[in-house]
Amino acid sequence: MSPAKAIARLRDPAEIRARSGEILALGERGALAHFDVRTDRLPEVARLVAGVTRARYPGLAIPLHSRWRHFSAGGIDRWARMAAPLSREERGRVAMDLVIPSVLLDAGAGDAWRYRESGNGAGYARSEGLAVASFDLLAGGALSRDPSRPLRADAAALCAVDADALGSAFQVGDANRLEGLEGRAALLRSLGEVVRARPDVFGDEARIGRLYDYFCFRAEQGRLRAAVVLDTVLEVFAPIWPGRTRLAGVNLGDVWPHPAIVRGDETNGLVPFHKLSQWLTYSLVEPLQDANLRVEGLEALTGLAEYRNGGLFVDGGVLEPRDPATLDVAHPPGAELVVEWRALSVALVDRLAPLLRRELELDEEALPLGAVLEGGTWAAGRQLAFEAREGGGPPIRLLSDGTVF
Repeated sequence: MSPAKAIARLRDPAEIRARSGEILALGERGALAHFDVRTDRLPEVARLVAGVTRARYPGLAIPLHSRWRHFSAGGIDRWARMAAPLSREERGRVAMDLVIPSVLLDAGAGDAWRYRESGNGAGYARSEGLAVASFDLLAGGALSRDPSRPLRADAAALCAVDADALGSAFQVGDANRLEGLEGRAALLRSLGEVVRARPDVFGDEARIGRLYDYFCFRAEQGRLRAAVVLDTVLEVFAPIWPGRTRLAGVNLGDVWPHPAIVRGDETNGLVPFHKLSQWLTYSLVEPLQDANLRVEGLEALTGLAEYRNGGLFVDGGVLEPRDPATLDVAHPPGAELVVEWRALSVALVDRLAPLLRRELELDEEALPLGAVLEGGTWAAGRQLAFEAREGGGPPIRLLSDGTVF
């Protein structure tokens, strides 16, 4: 297999699903190093998730799990207020200027950090806090080098971001520590370099928002495949990820080793997840739909390999760490235990989805996987975490560099 074909395989959501499924199959046979798997508990977890979903969306009109939900933290429609005076085209561009840096900044914040919104004084933590903070970052013009056009994210401003400036914007201090601050700042600088290096995607003005025009150009008769969106995200943003596995000089991104995956080619021993890239793809759907583009084939995407979905299955008793000491130490993202946990999470969301649809009496069209996550597994995982631990941290602690979870 050529390196190009191997890279393409590791970017394919079908490969994420297949390799995660292999690890689940081993778990069901009791053959994993780090987890016992109790799939007999999935019906009980499905009932829990159904209850959370009904409470969050009583009419069962459940949107996709995307960054846009967090921009409305506290019941405030910040985006509607920002977008109101913009043309449709500029609204699409600003939406991408906003959501792409925001998603990339959304790795776990830790238990201690809070962001207090100016004006109303409301405080937000974790994903909601990071969303509101990144919204204010764009709204305040910090991502634009053109003072006359503050609502944009351009390469010049992104490349100038440092940890001190980002920390100040996100209200970080000795009493308000944000995990992975250096990594987040480095990620934004790398994003700026990518935007500058790809005028074919981001235009001569080197602005993130020009990705909107790129997707409009790629659409065929008003339709755009989700696979095209994800493949673009993975290919264009590949250089931004730090310290990752490389193949033929290409940074593979959110791809990690696990010995259970055996292949006779360059992809041997590797498990892809592309968590942030898939969540970014889900989060780009709404701006594209606002442009009257129909994004098709979203069912090809997988569940997200992150600590809320994974925590749901640990706290729900589906996954049991074989070594109790697992819960006493923090683990780096490349640890075999973490890779195993993330793969099991992806595969178990697929197993849970039909059980949840049965509980809610909805079919796959009414409750696609993206809505299962939103309704859903992410919120139920958070609920169990807060019931089990002060601060609502994950059951398995992670060493965050600000670029994975």
